[in-house]
Amino acid sequence: MRRFETSISLKGLLSGENLKPTLILLWAPLVLTTWRYYAAGGFFPGGAGSGALASPAQAAELYAFLSSFVLLGLVSLAIVRLVFREPLAAFGLALGDWRFGLKALAVMAPVMAVLGALASRAPEFVAQYPLYRGACASAPAFLAHAAAYLAYYIGFEVFFRGFVQFGLRESLGDWYAILVQTALSCLVHIGKPSGEIYGAVVGGLVFGIVAFRSRSLLYVIVAHWVLGVALDLFICLG
Repeated sequence: MRRFETSISLKGLLSGENLKPTLILLWAPLVLTTWRYYAAGGFFPGGAGSGALASPAQAAELYAFLSSFVLLGLVSLAIVRLVFREPLAAFGLALGDWRFGLKALAVMAPVMAVLGALASRAPEFVAQYPLYRGACASAPAFLAHAAAYLAYYIGFEVFFRGFVQFGLRESLGDWYAILVQTALSCLVHIGKPSGEIYGAVVGGLVFGIVAFRSRSLLYVIVAHWVLGVALDLFICLG
């Protein structure tokens, strides 16, 4: 009983070296639940009108992409600077080892494109993507879609591979930090095609290793974006 009481003691949980991992592990389920319910694709607060946009569907896509950028990305960076008071570079916002990063990207990008092409043949992916069907209407429409998609991946990678993984590194060690963000990033794919969920496990490990080795999020952001854009492109071309 004494061991149990000691193990769940709140003493020191929010102070010293425990503050950062405690806040990260408490904030993660809160922000991810909010994001999944009110931002990630299934929820759009707008009505039938879409202002200057072509359709409500296009507005909904932009809402989903910008929600990721702001809620997962900018809010996480604000916590890093204002609460943790650490430099953004410590969380992967830097060029890092750009020689390794570019080499890794040169390998990852073609693999991501091929995976996107293969997935585009599966009916479950065709039914899910692209989020805005009008992206297939013309080359300019697809380019606008691809550019907006980058905001989504920046937010996604800043949160999972940056805020969570780099943030837990000191307290959990490299591998456990990678495993925690992999588990979280996999779980938010629930509801997507099964191949995407299983792929998220492999992707979480690979992207996590590359992020730590390159000391940067830049290269995994680009690789992840290539995967999403390639999938949508091949679906549109099909």
